[in-house]
Amino acid sequence: MGSLFRSEEMTLCQLFLQSEAAYACVSELGELGLVQFRDLNPDVNAFQRKFVNEVRRCDEMERKLRYLEKEIKKDGIPMLDTGESPEAPQPREMIDLEATFEKLENELREVNQNAEALKRNFLELTELKHILRKTQVFFDEPQAAVASIVPNIMSRNRYQQVADSHREEEQVNLLGEEGIRAGGAGAQGQNLKLGFVAGVILRERLPAFERMLWRACRGNVFLRQAMIEAPLEDPSSGDKVYKSVFIIFFQGDQLKTRVKKICEGFRATLYPCPEAPTDRREMAMGVMTRIEDLNTVLGQTQDHRHRVLVAAAKNLTNWFVKVRKIKAIYHTLNLFNLDVTQKCLIAECWVPLLDIETIQIALRRGTERSGSSVPPILNRMETFEDPPTYNRTNKFTSAFQALINAYGVASYREMNPAPYTIITFPFLFAVMFGDLGHGAIMALFGLWMVLKEKPLAAKKTDNEIWNIFFGGRYIIFLMGVFSMYTGFVYNDIFSKSLNVFGSSWSINYNSSTVMTNKALQLNPGSNDYSGTPYAMGLDPVWQVAENKIIFLNAYKMKISIIFGVLHMLFGVFVGLFNHRYFKNKMAIYCEFIPQVIFLVSLFFYMTLLMFMKWTKYSADSEDILFSAGCAPSILITFINMVLFKSVEEEGECSPFMFAGQQGIQKFLVMIALLCVPWMLLAKPIMIMRGRKQAVHQPITPYSNENGEAETGLNQQNATQGAVQQGSHGGHDDNEEMSEIFIHQGIHTIEYVLGSVSHTASYLRLWALSLAHAQLAEVLWNMVLKNGLQQGGWIGGIFLWAIFGCWAVLTVGILVLMEGLSAFLHTLRLHWVEFQSKFYGGLGYAFTPFSFEIILDTSSSATED
Repeated sequence: MGSLFRSEEMTLCQLFLQSEAAYACVSELGELGLVQFRDLNPDVNAFQRKFVNEVRRCDEMERKLRYLEKEIKKDGIPMLDTGESPEAPQPREMIDLEATFEKLENELREVNQNAEALKRNFLELTELKHILRKTQVFFDEPQAAVASIVPNIMSRNRYQQVADSHREEEQVNLLGEEGIRAGGAGAQGQNLKLGFVAGVILRERLPAFERMLWRACRGNVFLRQAMIEAPLEDPSSGDKVYKSVFIIFFQGDQLKTRVKKICEGFRATLYPCPEAPTDRREMAMGVMTRIEDLNTVLGQTQDHRHRVLVAAAKNLTNWFVKVRKIKAIYHTLNLFNLDVTQKCLIAECWVPLLDIETIQIALRRGTERSGSSVPPILNRMETFEDPPTYNRTNKFTSAFQALINAYGVASYREMNPAPYTIITFPFLFAVMFGDLGHGAIMALFGLWMVLKEKPLAAKKTDNEIWNIFFGGRYIIFLMGVFSMYTGFVYNDIFSKSLNVFGSSWSINYNSSTVMTNKALQLNPGSNDYSGTPYAMGLDPVWQVAENKIIFLNAYKMKISIIFGVLHMLFGVFVGLFNHRYFKNKMAIYCEFIPQVIFLVSLFFYMTLLMFMKWTKYSADSEDILFSAGCAPSILITFINMVLFKSVEEEGECSPFMFAGQQGIQKFLVMIALLCVPWMLLAKPIMIMRGRKQAVHQPITPYSNENGEAETGLNQQNATQGAVQQGSHGGHDDNEEMSEIFIHQGIHTIEYVLGSVSHTASYLRLWALSLAHAQLAEVLWNMVLKNGLQQGGWIGGIFLWAIFGCWAVLTVGILVLMEGLSAFLHTLRLHWVEFQSKFYGGLGYAFTPFSFEIILDTSSSATED
């Protein structure tokens, strides 16, 4: 079989590379993505490996690139991404890349430091400008302030200073002539001198700042403040902050020291502010001149920074790819082993058997690139280790394979359920979701994603929900198409029916009877039924029938059991392919055959009874034994069969569908019961007998791959058999018989009880289908029907609004929520009911050294 039905055949190879050619060869293998290397230095610390310095250099280059990327994104500069993946540069090019990144980082850091210093200087000048403007208002209105502060200061004055004659003018401006006279009268001729400080503080800290000044200085200071309307830019973070200007008047050095400590504690910035109006004007003019000069220098600095970042943005994506490829190559080279001469690198790797020639071509190409004259050597190795599982997928099958791998990676060369899931998964989903309208919505959404997959994939969004939808676009499309098919079979479109082929039922009552009776009965045994069923699916007459739910319940319940039994039987037969491939005859005789007999004897027989009931009994039958009223209950018949309960005929109807049914049923139950000890004991007994026979076999020598003769008890064949059986029901030779009996007992109990519970579990197909149809009918009758009953132009507007509500509820509840519920139930049916019959899922995935995978992982990690 192809690799779609079974994983690729893998082989373990040993690779010998010359040291000068190793880098180029590994680079070619990374582009190819078909080789999984093994770590030959598991006991060596990561910091003690040969190429650890190169990895550190790559980490440093990546750090510098991330710094550049952060600065580029900060400025909103678009980064050029052509979608191309440049080849990994040669080792000697690392020096050039390091020099380029070092130069760019230093230049950018220097520019940023200069810009930050300029911005800090600009901020200080801007704050000083606002201080000079705002304090001018404070000094121009001294009288009101002095009238409130001077009495308090005079009553508590402890420190007085004699004013010099050349400061009288400033004192008059600050306190006014009346204040000077009041101070002279109260202090016996000594002039009162008030000091002040001015600065800016964050606006949110101002109330606490004011309270602290009042309490610490005991009310001996006077604070004036004014808000700066325009926000200021913080030079460190670049955030916009709001600040206020304040000026504090006080008397004495002690209060001055205390005020400055409080300002320092609240991180307020103090600025010198002259007392003389002429000095303040001169300082304001100087500040404005310096601000203009700083604006010019800042603009030039920002232009230079922008040019540097634009030039870096053009190559940043390619630089990231190159550095990550170099780093991946050296990480891989650290997995290799050095020979004694230190001139050759030895690697071990898993490769697909079909791709060995492709890998050898890539190795030769890498050798030519490096200029080495010694060709690489690729040798196949014999091993008893379980190889990794590698299933080739494309964009269509990858989503279905992901569903299987979410349960567990298949064991090596085990049957892959993904190809069968491509059909069974959307079909079982559609049985639960069957509606022509809802399926069409889902199919159109999936088709849109399929047709637009290239531009949608190029966007590379980090929205996790959208990525899940887009990754499963083909599953969504198939689920929608299959739901349209089952909706057509159910004759259900938004809870209504379509009369495409013409109903097989007719009304033979007169018009007065029809108009005067709310409910009328149609007899299938009369002329009401034409005798030929509806061409495909359900007859539309059931849409208006009062016993619609009763009929649909019986119909959907039976097809759920039929699909479930066939699905489980198919899973058991898939297990047969596993047993035959691994030549495990014991599993065929001791597991497969009794499992099939058990399932067929009980549950497949029950499905046959359903078909017999559908075909043999009808309302127009001339034989009363096969009339509709004599049709026996399948459920009651099955219960009586399992309990060996004898049923006697009552009246003219017979509880049996055919002659000898009771005897056949007893025989089938007996066969099913015999299968239980067959599954429980046959395999452990055969293993026990095989071990006893192996003890008496002669010891024969055999030669290993190096030609060394060794002796053993058929070790090679025994080990190969153990490897072949592996996770497919085989047991290790060292396993105790008690453990084998316990394991087989658990397996038997699980299968017997699981057959019953799994068959009942398929009834979820009926339950969810019924719930989906009823929800659709409720939405139609309780929402959209109200809009359709309104008339006139008002009714048109009302219908438009009602239709919007109905459409939102339909998409949100019936398509999204019900679709998710049906998806999860379908997933459970495949994981538990289907795959448990044959799927081990105990393997480990093939993880090749691939640049594509590494780059995708790195880009997604960077976005997160």
